[in-house]
Amino acid sequence: MKTVSFIQRNNGGHWVGDGFPVRNMFSYNDAPERFSPFLMLDYGGPTRFEPTDKQRGVGQHPHRGFETVTIVYDGEVSHRDSSGGGGTIGPGEVQWMTAASGIVHEEYHGERLAREGGPFEMVQLWVNLPARDKMAKPAYQGITRDQIPQVDLPDGAGFARIIAGELQGAKGPARTFTPMQVWDLRLKAGHTVTLPAAEGHTTAPLVLRGKLRLADGKEVTAAQMAVYTRDGEDVTFEVLEDATVLWLTGEPIDEPVVGYGPFVMNSEAEIHQAFADFQSGKMGRIAATTA
Repeated sequence: MKTVSFIQRNNGGHWVGDGFPVRNMFSYNDAPERFSPFLMLDYGGPTRFEPTDKQRGVGQHPHRGFETVTIVYDGEVSHRDSSGGGGTIGPGEVQWMTAASGIVHEEYHGERLAREGGPFEMVQLWVNLPARDKMAKPAYQGITRDQIPQVDLPDGAGFARIIAGELQGAKGPARTFTPMQVWDLRLKAGHTVTLPAAEGHTTAPLVLRGKLRLADGKEVTAAQMAVYTRDGEDVTFEVLEDATVLWLTGEPIDEPVVGYGPFVMNSEAEIHQAFADFQSGKMGRIAATTA
C-alpha cells in the first residue's frame, strides 16, 4: 500500500484572463519531479458569474511541449485553436488538447453562460509529453458525458467516471502518450475506499469538495491534494463527507523539465526556439469567425 508523502495546499489565487478565477495547486516551478507526468493544476471556482453581453475568458495564446486537460464541473467552456479543433463543453465534459509541436488557442465561457450567468467550476491540468513526442502533431479531443464510462465502486461507496486510463475493464476515451489514470470520483460518506495505484507511479488526488481521512489519519478537504510515495501499490482512505475527487495517477517522465510561461520543453535552447517559432507564425493562427 502506498503511504502519504505530503498534503499539497493551493499556492494562492489569481485570474486567468477575465473569466477564470483559479487557485494554483502546483506548477512546473514547484519541484516538477514530485508531480510528473503532471506539470500544473489550476482549480477554477466554484464561483458565480452575472450575465454579460461579452464572453469572459482568455484570448489567443500559444503552447508547446505538453497537453492541456480542461474538466468542467459547472458552467461552460468554449475553445478554438489553430489546429482547427474546438467546441463548447458543459458539466461532466472534457477538452483534451495536445499542444505538442505548437498550437495557438483561446478559451472563453460558453455563449449560454455569458448570456444567462450562473455557477462555474472547472479544473485545468497540464500533462507533460516525453521528449520523443514534444514535437508531435497538435490535436484536440472534445470528450462528452456520454463518452465517459461510469464504474460503480464496491459496497455502494460511489462511482468513478473514467476520463483516461482503465478501471474494472472500463477504458476512458482520452488518448494519452504515457500511462495515466484521470478519473472523476463521486464518493459517499461513511465508506472506506481502496483504489488502484501502480508501483512507481505518481498518485495525487485532488479533493474538490467533501472530506477524506487518509490511512495515516491525516484529513484532506476542499482544494487540497494528497500526494503519495511512489513505492507500494494502491491507496485506501475513508470518506468522512460526500466528496468529489479528481483522481490522478501516472507514470513519471524521467527527463529534464524546462518551462517558461506557456512552453515546457527539455532545454533552454528549445524554449528560445519555441518563442521564435511562435513569433514567426509557425504555430499557426486561429481562423477568423464569420458572421
